[in-house]
Amino acid sequence: MDIREQLEKSRHTKTGRRDQELEYWIARELMSILAYPTWQKFEDVIRRAMIACEKMGRHPDRHFTYSDNVPMPGNEKQVTRRNYYLSRYACYLISMTGDSSREEIATMKDYFAIQTRKQEIAEELPDGQKRIVLRQRVAKANKQLNGAAKKAGVVNYGYFNNRGYIGMYDRPLRDVKLKKGIPDKEDLLDCSGRAELAAHEFRITQTEQRLNNNNIQGEQNATEAHFHVGREVRNAMAKAGGKMPEDLPREPSIKNLLRKQARDSKRAIENFTGKKDSN
Repeated sequence: MDIREQLEKSRHTKTGRRDQELEYWIARELMSILAYPTWQKFEDVIRRAMIACEKMGRHPDRHFTYSDNVPMPGNEKQVTRRNYYLSRYACYLISMTGDSSREEIATMKDYFAIQTRKQEIAEELPDGQKRIVLRQRVAKANKQLNGAAKKAGVVNYGYFNNRGYIGMYDRPLRDVKLKKGIPDKEDLLDCSGRAELAAHEFRITQTEQRLNNNNIQGEQNATEAHFHVGREVRNAMAKAGGKMPEDLPREPSIKNLLRKQARDSKRAIENFTGKKDSN
């Protein structure tokens, strides 16, 4: 059973007010799934997630419910002495503040990002965090598009992707970055705001579907399909009456936001524990 299946299987539910189904996860079960060797190490991750939750203007107690009397499923007589009931949002924050180099954490992050309620989670986040969530989704969508392009026979991915940009921006990527004042070393998508990222996600996913559903073969055919989808996205934005994608403002690089988030989280933990974070 892979990690995604384990995460889904470990989801618990109960009936709340107005017969609403509430879902939660149990911390020690997650610790086992994520292969943390000790409770102390995993509780450090939980504390970081709680600090992040508070920094985002949320009440940690509503998402991280501490208990020293949580029965473990499968053995109701066994009582665990330090545990937490975790909401989906709490699990999401744990995946964001955990060690992303661990395969289990990376998979957990992916799992909670692609669930049907991901939009509810995203709506609870400040703008910077919403951009990060969107950027991660676009990165994943790009990998899937490249897979579909390879299947169609694309070899020159630079040309293939640039035609998509030309369709959407009416100019090549180089000129888009020049107009927005984005340095060559920066990625356009890292400097895009939420509206622009959402447009890219639509362009990318729709191109992938077109390549797959229409069984498009040949590099030139696939590349032109990408261009036409990009142009359709551009026309839709024009019809909606908003700014065209090339006129949307450049945003601070998401890489800088991630670095700042990591520094703030580490500093908060050090202030909380009174010692340097070893992670």
